[in-house]
Amino acid sequence: MAEVHVIGQLVGATGFPEHSLFCKWGIHAGGAWKVLAGIREGQTQVDNPQNHDAAYWSHPIDIHFSTKGLQGWPKLHLQVWHQDSFGRNELYGYGFCHIPTSPGNHTIECPTWRPSGSFREQVSQYFLGGGPQLKNPDLIYSGADRCRLTTVAMGKVHIKLGIILRNFDKFGIEC
Repeated sequence: MAEVHVIGQLVGATGFPEHSLFCKWGIHAGGAWKVLAGIREGQTQVDNPQNHDAAYWSHPIDIHFSTKGLQGWPKLHLQVWHQDSFGRNELYGYGFCHIPTSPGNHTIECPTWRPSGSFREQVSQYFLGGGPQLKNPDLIYSGADRCRLTTVAMGKVHIKLGIILRNFDKFGIEC
């Protein structure tokens, strides 16, 4: 079977309205993909920079897949959260990106978005915090009903990934 090894890190985030950010992440792959080693999901620490516009996490990602086919190539999905001074967590954005298909080192900027909600929900969010969230987080990486959402653009998550491919040439795929 062909193998894909993903080694890298969630470097950090920029362009968000507040500091004290953390990120929940996961990797979704199709049915033909099997995890040989590593974990599919995780969470970074909260970074509260004092003099910077960016949050730095340097959170490691290390996962090794085997596959029988290319369908369902892995996707990295993200949720960026803000933690206020009272310890409350507020969703700041969703995002996803495809794991690169070519071997080597890759730098990725993943744009994020959040649901905007109705006018009443926006006013409530401004004064009380919180805000609308997705009932089904699978919508982050599957485009089925995402086109019907009204969203607001948020910041970007910076990712560095190294991709190692093995045995793809035996299946007639050039790397």
